[in-house]
Amino acid sequence: MLLSQTLSSALRKALPAGLVALSALAISPAVIFAGNASAQPITFNDSYIGAGVSSGVTNGGQSGDAATIGGNIQGRFAIPNAPVSVRGAVLFSGESAAIMPLLTYDLPVSSNANIYAGAGYSFADKEGKPSPLGNKNAPVLTAGAEAGLGRNVVVYGDAKWGIDAYKNSSADAVSFQAGVGYRF
Repeated sequence: MLLSQTLSSALRKALPAGLVALSALAISPAVIFAGNASAQPITFNDSYIGAGVSSGVTNGGQSGDAATIGGNIQGRFAIPNAPVSVRGAVLFSGESAAIMPLLTYDLPVSSNANIYAGAGYSFADKEGKPSPLGNKNAPVLTAGAEAGLGRNVVVYGDAKWGIDAYKNSSADAVSFQAGVGYRF
């Protein structure tokens, strides 16, 4: 008799049949679904909209170029079965806002978090008035991270670099954002 058969026989004699059946029934879902769960790709592929703070950290060197602190409204539309997202951001201060459509490449770092990088364009609603990302229309590069907390909450943070984003100056603008969103 093999060792496994001997152990199996000894266990059957030592444990009541009902306990063995109950134990087998309790662990069967884990055994049955383990292959499917482990085969799933790791992605945070949810869309969301959120709000938070925004801080411009650069100054263009002219009047109306001051670094400003304000707020942000950001959103992500995850494109199904693709590692890219369409995003939108509004960075605002007391005087003006920068409105940005963006396209990003998203890289999963865990089952509930991504890092991303991308590009877009910033439209200044009032050229010459400071926003957290300069005071004129400009190309924008962005990099950030996002993570899901629970079922419907996401936290995000990113940096945006506005290239030649100040009127009457060749200076670039940099801003940092952080916020909390509702994911769907």
